[in-house]
Amino acid sequence: MANIITCKTKDGKTIQYVDEVIGSGSMKDVYFSPDKSYVVAFYHKPQNEQARERINMITGRYRQNIFEQTGGDYWKGLFCWPTDVVEHADKVGIVVPAYQQHFFFRYGSKNNDFLGIKGREKEGKWFASANNQNKFLDPRERGNTLNYLKVCILLTRAVRRMHAAGLCHSDLSYKNVLIDPELGHACIIDVDGLVVPGKYPPDVVGTPDFIAPEVVKTSHLPTPRIAEYRYRPACTFGTHLHVPSFPAPVTGRKNSRYR
Repeated sequence: MANIITCKTKDGKTIQYVDEVIGSGSMKDVYFSPDKSYVVAFYHKPQNEQARERINMITGRYRQNIFEQTGGDYWKGLFCWPTDVVEHADKVGIVVPAYQQHFFFRYGSKNNDFLGIKGREKEGKWFASANNQNKFLDPRERGNTLNYLKVCILLTRAVRRMHAAGLCHSDLSYKNVLIDPELGHACIIDVDGLVVPGKYPPDVVGTPDFIAPEVVKTSHLPTPRIAEYRYRPACTFGTHLHVPSFPAPVTGRKNSRYR
């Protein structure tokens, strides 16, 4: 059985995590808390002063400006926002709330979940291809037109709220949003790399299909306008390319709007 590690956040809070990696990306290793209510994500590489300052601001003042204002509880459902910074065993990490239950597949894929995705996160990429969605996903996971529109509205509000706070996402794509077309929920994740124009540059250029032309050309324009560009194709994927409740084309009609 894996050990339970106890440590303190920068603000002096006591946290625990199970010493077993549950996920690993290009930048962080992720560990569950014993009760699975939050995760602790440690960066692979040492963080320089600017990176430390950024995550301190994201878990501190920027977080307070969004969630501790009037109506702040509303935004907690639209962002998976880091709450604390932790340093342990010469590594810097962040504490992040666990994803809400509706962002995990309840039914998974077709044919008794032959892909084995039941219980995995509903990353936006699962719903971005009509062919893959209809071929692989259980019909109960696909949602309907109204819920896709609701998802897009929620993402719009979340992006607008970030920009109102002077922030923008460095890699806004279907990999970094969770969506639930079944019930109509959406959440932006990987928020620890937020960009502050003129202060904190992006960690990555972006994801193909979502990178603004200006970024492809110059690679150094982290502005809210660029983030708005990334958001638009995300909504296009969400509403126009695969909505399952569109009626089939009418046979014999040359210019059917649903072809």
